[in-house]
Amino acid sequence: MLLVEQNALAALSIAHYAYVLEVGRVVAEAPGQELLKDPKVKEAYLGG
Repeated sequence: MLLVEQNALAALSIAHYAYVLEVGRVVAEAPGQELLKDPKVKEAYLGG
């Protein structure tokens, strides 16, 4: 299944695996729960 969602916290909470895009490029990819812990992803998309 493909999910496109603006709410990063909601999407990463339910995703088995996710790709994080910035300006059309993949900047991170991992299981959703791992990305929730990634400092770069937290700062940019989850408000630190």
